Amino acid sequence: MDEKKIMCIGLVCLDIISVVDKYPEEDTDTRCLSQRWQRGGNASNSCTVLSLLGARCAFMGSLAAGQVANFIVDDFTARGVDISSVVWQNEGVTPCACCIICSNGGSRTVLLYDTNLPDVTAENFKAVDFSDYKWIHFEARNSDEQVKMIKRIEQYNDLVAAGQKISVSVEIEKTRDDLYQLFSYGDVVFVSKDVAQKFGFNSASEALKGLYSKVKKGAILICAWAEKGADGLCSDNKIVHSDAFPPEKIVDTLGAGDTFNASVIFALSNGKSLQEALTFGCKTAGKKCGLHGYDGIV
Repeated sequence: MDEKKIMCIGLVCLDIISVVDKYPEEDTDTRCLSQRWQRGGNASNSCTVLSLLGARCAFMGSLAAGQVANFIVDDFTARGVDISSVVWQNEGVTPCACCIICSNGGSRTVLLYDTNLPDVTAENFKAVDFSDYKWIHFEARNSDEQVKMIKRIEQYNDLVAAGQKISVSVEIEKTRDDLYQLFSYGDVVFVSKDVAQKFGFNSASEALKGLYSKVKKGAILICAWAEKGADGLCSDNKIVHSDAFPPEKIVDTLGAGDTFNASVIFALSNGKSLQEALTFGCKTAGKKCGLHGYDGIV
């Protein structure tokens, strides 16, 4: 029997990446050292990493027909990511992000051209065959609909044996109040540094202690803090920490957080401890920062 899949639900977009020698100054012309197209979006990037790590994975999100979508579909296919659950929308435009990366690793700027492309809904989610999956990850976006989706998973889990239950993880990255209801719905909850700081916390450990009351009983709460590594907390009230593992030279930090999340999910879904998962996540994210794109992280 084939290994069950991990599904990531959220954004896919086209990243148009321009590499420059230094950050452009106002009213100047700047020559690009290179430029490339790359499939982006948090959930989409995590699928790329999961596939490279050897997991069977699937993506669920919205696309609108056109040249950008054609590129995205071809890239998903090349990576071996199942996109049978992608929702093709009749209206809207697939979003693009213009990314400026300095060749010295000094800065990264992302300008997202957000569009009116709707996110997938609980109605779309009814088509998912839960028996194919062992883990479903949500990038927090349209949280009211995502709560309905997670409740459907909970109903499914109530009816199946322990070994058939689906684990649910949630990434709360953006500082939007409406997304915070998702704290209480994940078996594993990733909270970003930006969100932690929005709540007034100045370190990962502070954030975990202050926010753990928001997660459901027995859940794992994880917070990565850039070059300071990442911390995790579960019901035993013991903070678990991993240092960061930066490369000799930082080349490209775009997608480092998505790499961390995917690596932690991969480790936990294969029975690793929280300490092992955090360390693996930090090591893989560090390796990614020394690469253009994702090839070579394994």
